[in-house]
Amino acid sequence: MIEKRDIENCFTELTWIQEKRLRTMVVNVWKTAADRGKWHHLQEIPFTLIFENSGLLVDHTKRITALVRNVGNTREETLNKDHLVAGALLHDVGKLLEYELKDGKILKSAFGEKTRHPAAGAQLADECGLPKEVVHIIAAHSHEGDMMNRTPEAIIIHHCDFIDFEIKKALQKKGELVT
Repeated sequence: MIEKRDIENCFTELTWIQEKRLRTMVVNVWKTAADRGKWHHLQEIPFTLIFENSGLLVDHTKRITALVRNVGNTREETLNKDHLVAGALLHDVGKLLEYELKDGKILKSAFGEKTRHPAAGAQLADECGLPKEVVHIIAAHSHEGDMMNRTPEAIIIHHCDFIDFEIKKALQKKGELVT
């Protein structure tokens, strides 16, 4: 099984969260998701099942977190930078429940057939006691959030997520995607 230290070693971006308690809570959400999804390695989970060779969820999460941090640091408005980083690190954590490893293949799980990762991730974050603002970011990061009044932090994560998704999808269509 995946241990907390594996998550901490994988996501060095956790150090960008100033509030130590929030940093610990982010790790706990990942650990809870990994345990419930019965995952053994973070590096076996794909970014998406929508197209082949999408790369790894871990790499996508790290890219989004860096993008989000950069956008947050360039804005003049008052943003909660800890919530931005926590939301970026957790935006796709629900995929650990939406997907499953079965007979050597990653497939949509029975749970995932009924519940998409934004809802699953938001519920996990709420169960683990994360601030409601971070739960909102997770719930609103994908198309489900189009009907919500996104906070500025959620808007940033939503757009950074889709920048990465659309680039990966375009490169895959052109046959240029290596991993």
